[in-house]
Amino acid sequence: MGFSYIMIRHVRTISDSVRAKPVIIIGILWVILGNQPSYGQQTLPNQETQQETNDKIRQLAGLAKVQPRDTPIGSGDLLHVDVFDVPELSRDVRVSDIGDISYPLIPDKIQAAGFTTFQLEEKMSQLLVQNGLVSHPQVSVFLKEQQSQPVSVVGAVMKPTVFQIVRPTTLLEVLTAAGGIADSAGNVVIITRADHPATGKPEGGSTSADTQPQTITIRLQDLLESGNPAFNIQIYGGDVISVPAGGIVYVTGGGVTQPGGYVLQNHGEQITVMKAVALAHGMSAFAKPNNAVIMRNNPVTGQKDVIPVKIKEIENQKADDLRMNSNDILYIPDSLGLKVLAKGAEAAVQIGSGVAIYRSY
Repeated sequence: MGFSYIMIRHVRTISDSVRAKPVIIIGILWVILGNQPSYGQQTLPNQETQQETNDKIRQLAGLAKVQPRDTPIGSGDLLHVDVFDVPELSRDVRVSDIGDISYPLIPDKIQAAGFTTFQLEEKMSQLLVQNGLVSHPQVSVFLKEQQSQPVSVVGAVMKPTVFQIVRPTTLLEVLTAAGGIADSAGNVVIITRADHPATGKPEGGSTSADTQPQTITIRLQDLLESGNPAFNIQIYGGDVISVPAGGIVYVTGGGVTQPGGYVLQNHGEQITVMKAVALAHGMSAFAKPNNAVIMRNNPVTGQKDVIPVKIKEIENQKADDLRMNSNDILYIPDSLGLKVLAKGAEAAVQIGSGVAIYRSY
């Protein structure tokens, strides 16, 4: 009896060991195959998420230094003029649309636009003496309300806005005030401005010649990565800062190393399937590249068109590398996901929210 019991325990132990082997083998294969090179991988530029880019914008904006300058008075500004010891001459005055102000007991309009507050103080003192109002005036002029230095920030930013420039301000500070760039932002910032005596062309930026208004284009990569302060230009009242959208392609599925959305350089840029795979850091060892599909919005039907893609054949130059459009979804399944391809593809359509968005520098 004791011998039988020992034999039964021994047999059960061997049986359990045999059943455990497939699990061990699968685990070993997973480790081995997981360390194999993935399909379609390439050496790529650094990739950052939107949050990482905006953190860098805020950090660099805090480090930037701009030469102090006096903001000139402009149309619509509200000024407070104070004449020491003569309260009846102290008052608020609004600068007119043509840039002048009216002042009691001074017959002519006084040009104020284009002057700094210090320059207008000197001018007001001279006029008070010339008109016999005060023999030794002490005049102070304060900019009480500014309306003449608006800067508009539009396009693919978090908070499109218009605000007033009240002190020397840089491009990075303006982008920070607008909440940073949005997911869909391309890789350039365009500054449009009227001719300004203190402006200049930034190194590496392109400026339209002898045209009004002036247009300056600066690449985000130069602004954030070069370390050259020449790209972080000073912003002036009247400037319009535009961040054009670049468009996004999505790469998802169990066969992708780094699923996510990838921002194009600009909205009209052409990107192919193989480039999209490379941006996603290639395919995993268990990917089924010839079972991939592109899901594309059909403007006529309003539905998603499903386009089969045989990536392995493209790699072997047996098929053309298909072009992708902005908002296309490239879905690459893995061996375990083939049975639920349709379900996975349907889920991928909802990828627009919550997915990591990357931009390449």
